[in-house]
Amino acid sequence: MTQTDDTPLFPKGNPLPGTYFTGNAFLTPMIAKDKNNDFMMGSVTFEPGARTNWHTHPRGQVLIVTGGAGFYQEKGKPAQPIKKGDVVNIPENTEHWHGAAAKTKMVHIAITNYEGETNVVWLKPVSEEDYNVANKQ
Repeated sequence: MTQTDDTPLFPKGNPLPGTYFTGNAFLTPMIAKDKNNDFMMGSVTFEPGARTNWHTHPRGQVLIVTGGAGFYQEKGKPAQPIKKGDVVNIPENTEHWHGAAAKTKMVHIAITNYEGETNVVWLKPVSEEDYNVANKQ
């Protein structure tokens, strides 16, 4: 099979719970926290319109966009467009969301650090109004 620009690097994975995501998002686990790594890493696929809830990470997160286009937004700041090849370094305890654009899927590798056994604190869903503002950029 020939690799094209649209060929995903990793399988789409398993559906993520609707309690923390709006729309259809999927996870392919890559590295679990263990004695050598105090982080987890996975490939997340967001179908068009899919996104995380607002959330924080006690020790930060790094996103590496491997396909498509979407948005990253920190609370109180405008949403930032992100696309294949972009890297987002998210500081600890920063309230944010990320996901696909309304008409484009987005795939990213998420590297999420742990503090003890916690790597994410989930908050409320992103409002349709906030999401629509991001998509009008």
